[in-house]
Amino acid sequence: MNHADLVIIGAGQSGLATAALAPRHGFTRTLVLEAADQPGGTWPLHYDSLTLFSPARYSALPGMRFPGNPDRHPTRDEVVDYLRAYAGHVPAEIRTSTTVASVRPIAGAWSVCTADGEEWTASTVIAATGDYGHPYVPEIPGSADFDGDLLHAAGYRSPHAFAGRRVLVVGGGNSAIQIAAELGAVADTTLATRRPIGWMAQRPLGRDLHWWLRHTGLDVAPIRRLLMKAPISVLDDGTYRAALERHGVDRREMFSRFTTDGVVWADGSKEAVDAVVLATGYRPTFPYLKESGVLDTAGQPLHRGGVATTAPGFGFVGMEFQRNFSSKTLRGVGRDAGHVLSRLRG
Repeated sequence: MNHADLVIIGAGQSGLATAALAPRHGFTRTLVLEAADQPGGTWPLHYDSLTLFSPARYSALPGMRFPGNPDRHPTRDEVVDYLRAYAGHVPAEIRTSTTVASVRPIAGAWSVCTADGEEWTASTVIAATGDYGHPYVPEIPGSADFDGDLLHAAGYRSPHAFAGRRVLVVGGGNSAIQIAAELGAVADTTLATRRPIGWMAQRPLGRDLHWWLRHTGLDVAPIRRLLMKAPISVLDDGTYRAALERHGVDRREMFSRFTTDGVVWADGSKEAVDAVVLATGYRPTFPYLKESGVLDTAGQPLHRGGVATTAPGFGFVGMEFQRNFSSKTLRGVGRDAGHVLSRLRG
């Protein structure tokens, strides 16, 4: 059996930021366990054209600026390269291709067991696997009978396979808009949403929105409950809205059910469609924590600001609205990681 001061599960943006800050909080031996064969979390798995809605200057992890023009919006591949370079500077042992099977409390510490039978003990464990590895697929009547292509955005890569087809994109968030905008160039595309798209200006009064969030304090304000109830808004400098209009991508009220060859719209009309892309987000799930005592009966974390409330020495980093508006983002995970580390060490 091996021992570490701190075991971090996940080497994506959240786990790497946590590992980078660990020495500042007195952790001298940090181990990061990552299921994938390289650091970077699920970023390499996102669709090819994914582009951040935050400029590079607001998309860096603690201690390492994002390279290049600070006002540009980095692409998926740029983020992947950045995270892998960042991992090379993290003062921790990072073990890839290592899946955590279970975490259990033992004698005032934690036992972390991997799928290949290796066991580690640690006084502190932080789950930083986020939720991007667990796509949320809503239950829509008739989906099992649909003969067309039905996929989540997690399985979408590029528009080429959809050229000339009738495609629906379900969802009104940033990813749905990006995917619909590029599909519209090659396919007859419609956005299906439960409410109108909420557009938010990228540069109000000449300043990027992220500048305003930082200088007003809203980026770190503890308004979690309010934000979780707020309607989804799409940040845009006009590029995506113009692309949707240029390619004739319309928006319709969410359809009520599938048929074998298409959907039934809210007004009762039927339409044949070839493919449906579900840009319906992700949900956190922690299968390796079933024996930990830090989850409720629904499998969700029992925490306050990322610090487990039911067991000492356990924390979470990388959950949506964990503490504020910027949690689960490149610019926000560092702040959350520092908060959790300081509370656990204190």
